[in-house]
Amino acid sequence: MIKSMTAFARVQQSEKFGTLTWELRSVNSRYLDINCRMPEDFRAQEGRVRECINKRLQRGKIECGLRFIPEQVTETGIEVNESLVKSLIDTCQQINGRLHQPSEINPVDILNWPGVVAEPEQDYKSIFEASEKLLLSALDELIENRLREGERMEKLIRDRCSSMQQIVDKVRQQLPDVRQRYREKLTARLEELKAGVDRERLEQELVFLAQKMDVDEELDRLDAHITELNDVLDRDEAVGRRLDFLMQELNREANTLGSKSADISTTQASVELKVLIEQMREQIQNIE
Repeated sequence: MIKSMTAFARVQQSEKFGTLTWELRSVNSRYLDINCRMPEDFRAQEGRVRECINKRLQRGKIECGLRFIPEQVTETGIEVNESLVKSLIDTCQQINGRLHQPSEINPVDILNWPGVVAEPEQDYKSIFEASEKLLLSALDELIENRLREGERMEKLIRDRCSSMQQIVDKVRQQLPDVRQRYREKLTARLEELKAGVDRERLEQELVFLAQKMDVDEELDRLDAHITELNDVLDRDEAVGRRLDFLMQELNREANTLGSKSADISTTQASVELKVLIEQMREQIQNIE
């Protein structure tokens, strides 16, 4: 099933310890490129986050961001490290005793000292577990969005495949008439010139030109590539690179068809094929 590489997902969960929010953004890339933005307290979880994403996605540039807003505890008041406060005051008094103009001790400066005000302890193990579970939910949503857009892209590609097949069939049907018209045109031109023509030599030249203009091989390869393209779309795996390769091969055959063309209709068919191929290539660049 086709998956797009362009998608967005956002999930949020509120618990007694606070609110967790994951945002995942995905755009096209040749490889899987993961960029994590997380609070410092969650940096230990980054390896696990990358592992979860690697298991679920294969291609794309993924930007994942985690926000954590802890629950504010106001009922218990401020817990102060009394021993550290006493040590700071004693040290300040000793320094003041050595100064000619001692300054007063500012209580706010004491409170701002690292470690004086005890932060409420968080059970980060349970927070990490909740965060990982929420990440999996975000990945589910991201993949669902990728699949939904992939379905629309698959329909567009199949429609263009059908149009290409119709063009190839039309060119194949017209080939005998194209060859006959070219033969008649060349013969009429020689008669206009009233040149003495060696009939055997003329037949050899016509055979040579017919071989040079023969596009049966190109049409056969176009048929084969279109069939393979439809088969690849049915596979339940990441097929973006394979589809991109098929676009290169289709474009090569369409160019060769145009270079061998001896008729305006064949030239027009080559141009139409290349337009359809380019439209498909633009879509395929976003397929995982």
